[in-house]
Amino acid sequence: MHWLLDFIHRVRDVRALIAWGGYVGLTAIIFAETGLLIGFFLPGDSLLVTAGLLAATSGVFNVYWVGVLLTVASILGNSAGYAIGRATGPRLFTRENSLLFNKKHLYRAHEFYERHGGATVIIARFMPIVRTFVPVVAGMARMDYRRYTIYNVIGGLGWIWAMLFIGYFLGRYIPGVDRHIETVIALVILVSLMPGIIGWMRTRTKSSAASRGSDA
Repeated sequence: MHWLLDFIHRVRDVRALIAWGGYVGLTAIIFAETGLLIGFFLPGDSLLVTAGLLAATSGVFNVYWVGVLLTVASILGNSAGYAIGRATGPRLFTRENSLLFNKKHLYRAHEFYERHGGATVIIARFMPIVRTFVPVVAGMARMDYRRYTIYNVIGGLGWIWAMLFIGYFLGRYIPGVDRHIETVIALVILVSLMPGIIGWMRTRTKSSAASRGSDA
């Protein structure tokens, strides 16, 4: 129990979390966030950017080894999420909310999947929380596994290497950026949330327009 409390405390400090977990910890976190329903709260984007930044400024990691390991972890994680969705199906929608599970995230992912189809598997990689639940929804919808795997690999490669190299190039070419890592993380999280914010604004605009139309 002590190690779990220690881990939860470190999640709020990404740099300390990376130092604590190393290669193994990073791999486990990316797998859990992309494949296990309980991993939706893990800081995937900020973790990747920080790992890339530290690889450039302190030599703690080899950015290429980290990239390979985390790409494999993210692809396997999404495959695990697909398997969970295919095996459990609609039962997840009737499951009670708990500390580590909230049905609203599943409904949100389902709506996103219905709107964007197979490309969601790629797009969702760059959206916190949604990326945890979309593989499950794809499995529940019994998306063709071969087609799913193609999207999964493309999305995994794009997300991992894009986030790692954002951090790596910032650390390599902007002196002192590692002293402002919190600002970098905040900007990355904001950019990651933008697709969801834009989608929410569009939905709200459509609802308002429909409401005005019905009142006319």
